[in-house]
Amino acid sequence: MFKSVLMIEKPLTSEDVEFVTTLHGDEKISFIVLMQPRGDQADVLLRAIDDVALGELKEAVHEADRPEKPAELALEHSLAALRAAGSEAVGHVIEDHPMDRLKAVVDESRADEVIVLTAPHYVEEFFHRDWASRARHKVGVPVLKLFAHSE
Repeated sequence: MFKSVLMIEKPLTSEDVEFVTTLHGDEKISFIVLMQPRGDQADVLLRAIDDVALGELKEAVHEADRPEKPAELALEHSLAALRAAGSEAVGHVIEDHPMDRLKAVVDESRADEVIVLTAPHYVEEFFHRDWASRARHKVGVPVLKLFAHSE
């Protein structure tokens, strides 16, 4: 069975689930989902700049006002959706040091790949400070950067 570590910052949409579960054709995939909510790891200013870059000016104005959904519920929703699609899935909410936790999970599970599924973060990506860029230098397995869908 193919093992993927999936890093997310918000609950998976049905499109996200279909996308990641069909990446390897008919091969069965086992997911270890690492959930770190966007609000816990990104600065409000950087998120506002990303919103402006995406043309979402109303979102930028209200960036600091967003209540974050509980990470545990988002993780449970995502795990249930992956399981309903026929994949094995376990996961953890990570509070601090996502790259250290990612490296440990990849090593412990002997994962075949890492999938980073997030919204675009143009500032971090430009400076190679986004999760995918940082993970490529740390984990020793292929890292795939995908943009999350929104519902």
